[in-house]
This record gives sequence, C-alpha cells and structure tokens, in this order.
Amino acid sequence: MQLKHFSQKELARRWNISHRTLERWRWTGEGPQFMKLGGRVIYRMEDVTAFEQAQLRRSTGMDAQAGAR
Repeated sequence: MQLKHFSQKELARRWNISHRTLERWRWTGEGPQFMKLGGRVIYRMEDVTAFEQAQLRRSTGMDAQAGAR
C-alpha cells in the first residue's frame, strides 16, 4: 500500500527540517495545506507534492510564480 498521508514528523523527516518548523508554518499560513483529524495534523501526499512543485526555482532571484513558468 502506497503512503497517501504524512504525519507532521514524517513530513519533517522527508524534508530534513524540524517538526517545529511545520508547526510555525501552520501558525503563519505558510507551508503545504493540511488536515486535522481527531486533533492530529495530517498532510495529504497531493498537497505535499503541490507545495514542492510551487517551490521550484530557476535561479535564486526568482519568486515562486516566476519559477513555475
């Protein structure tokens, strides 16, 4: 069975960042979309990959919208 959701800690491991960074991003409205199920935070695979795609850049001087062209 293929993984379709990530917990906060699983996603933090995938991106090699602190799970606290993901908490801060949720608080500030940054990062990928998420769901709360029974008090647990869950990230859907399609939301994670969409967020990753939106972060692609061609150079360090480009913003997300320009990099997506």
